[in-house]
Amino acid sequence: MSLKIEKSWEKVIWEEFEKPYFKDIKSFLVQEIESGEIIYPNPKNIFHAFDLTPFDNLKVVILGQDPYHGPGQAHGLSFSVLDWVKVPPSLKNIYKEIHQDLWYPIPETGNLTSWAEQWVLMLNAFLTVRKASPASHSKIGWNHFTDAVIKKISEEKEGVIFLLWWAFAQTKKELINSSKHHILEAPHPSPFSAYKWFFGCGHFSKVNEILKERWEKEIDWTI
Repeated sequence: MSLKIEKSWEKVIWEEFEKPYFKDIKSFLVQEIESGEIIYPNPKNIFHAFDLTPFDNLKVVILGQDPYHGPGQAHGLSFSVLDWVKVPPSLKNIYKEIHQDLWYPIPETGNLTSWAEQWVLMLNAFLTVRKASPASHSKIGWNHFTDAVIKKISEEKEGVIFLLWWAFAQTKKELINSSKHHILEAPHPSPFSAYKWFFGCGHFSKVNEILKERWEKEIDWTI
């Protein structure tokens, strides 16, 4: 099973691919597929977020947890689904907050590729999941890999804006040097917690204010 990642990422995290835990991840995924299990996203899209947002260019990190576990949903970007898939509830709430914050119209598609192409890394903590089984791959070692990714961003870049929208994501603060980077926190945008200050957090305008202060191009949050 071949897992390839974009070249600028490969330069900074190649050591992770040589570690025993990553070899265990690869073996586990092969066993899942050979036993007839369906995993999401499609193996060719496991590193899709990295392919769209090279290490050298990234400005913002949005951290999710698990890929969607329904047919055709996950394509390697946190919170994002393919064009023909119904927009999930959490993403609907993200759109509502953008509408409140910036008055952009609420889109009909849940495909966030355009954000990734503006150097927003749409990173899930766990990069695969078994069909219809949420968190089924949460203990196979992906956390070691994505923690290493966050550490590398913190160590080797400056001024990255991290959006940490829930308790699990906020545990990753210890991996981030807050004197070099910006950390914006809010509750999860799910229907169960969005009303606990996710709505009104203003993170999308705040990201652009930070970028504008640095004379950098702002993110176009329209879809």
